[in-house]
Amino acid sequence: MTILIIWLVAFCLIAYFAYQRWNSGVSEGLDKVLPGFLKSHGDNRYLWVITLAVLGATTLVQPVEMLLVVILLGLIGWVIMALASWAGNKTHR
Repeated sequence: MTILIIWLVAFCLIAYFAYQRWNSGVSEGLDKVLPGFLKSHGDNRYLWVITLAVLGATTLVQPVEMLLVVILLGLIGWVIMALASWAGNKTHR
């Protein structure tokens, strides 16, 4: 129960501060990190604020699990890119 309360408090604080500072830097910082098709350009404020708050609160409460998920997703992405590259080389010959 304590972890849930800590997560809720962190979620509320991150969401509040991200919402308050959306126009003064959060939107621009998010657009620098994201690929072109995901850029917000200031739109979808509520979606991105909730997403950032969930990710931030989960990272604060369970940092090791989040790190392992990021590593796992990176490995899966690397394998998919390697397979796509290999399949692309096979079709051109």
